[in-house]
Amino acid sequence: MAKKQQELTVEDKLRALFDLQLIDSRIDEIKFTRGELPLEVEDLEDEIAGIETRISGLTDKIKDFDTRIKTKKEEIKTSEAQIKKYEKQQENVRNNREFDALTKEIEYQGLEIQLANKRIKEFKAKTEQYKETIASADEKLTSLKEHLKHKKGELDSLIAETKKEEDFLNSKSAEYSKNIEDRLLTAYKRIRSKVKNGLAVVPVERGASSGSYFTIPPQMQMEIAQRKKIVIDEHSGRILVDADLATQEKEKLQDLLSNI
Repeated sequence: MAKKQQELTVEDKLRALFDLQLIDSRIDEIKFTRGELPLEVEDLEDEIAGIETRISGLTDKIKDFDTRIKTKKEEIKTSEAQIKKYEKQQENVRNNREFDALTKEIEYQGLEIQLANKRIKEFKAKTEQYKETIASADEKLTSLKEHLKHKKGELDSLIAETKKEEDFLNSKSAEYSKNIEDRLLTAYKRIRSKVKNGLAVVPVERGASSGSYFTIPPQMQMEIAQRKKIVIDEHSGRILVDADLATQEKEKLQDLLSNI
């Protein structure tokens, strides 16, 4: 059985931290093999969503134009009815003033009809323009969806190849995280987020921390080897472990992975 968190020695904590590092690094490697595919898929999905939103917006505008065209046509019918009424009234006028007044009303309604027809023409022109834009967008959408299908197929294939191992490693990462006190786990995650290769816990190799050219003083190397305290590399900010501990934990992980 695993020791309770409060009973862990410094060496236990170092081993747990390095185990977590090995597991997370392996997960990083698996994800790295997918290259830019996840980002490509995400970008394609975003682009498709953007085009679909645009098409939806243009479609709504076309519907609005259709409604406004119908409204203008009704206005034309009303004006035409008014003209007929005024023309009928002109047949029974008693003087020129009444005739002129009706003539002005007829002219006004005629102008209203002209304006309504102008608006209808504008709405129809915009509608045709939007329909052409939608047709072009639909064509691009079809192409993008086909491309997305291909890219998702590639990504799904890569994920399927490593799914069993990745699921196992994720479960182990969660399991080991529980055996690390919150303060150390937070520090580990913070360091990982700041370094390019995600290495927060590294072994001392040839007198320096792995990947570094700065020599670690002999006294500090002894402290690391004794495993009595958590030692931080002053140059890289990483947590340091001795090479023997690192080798032992790497072998344990290999044994674990060989049984998947």
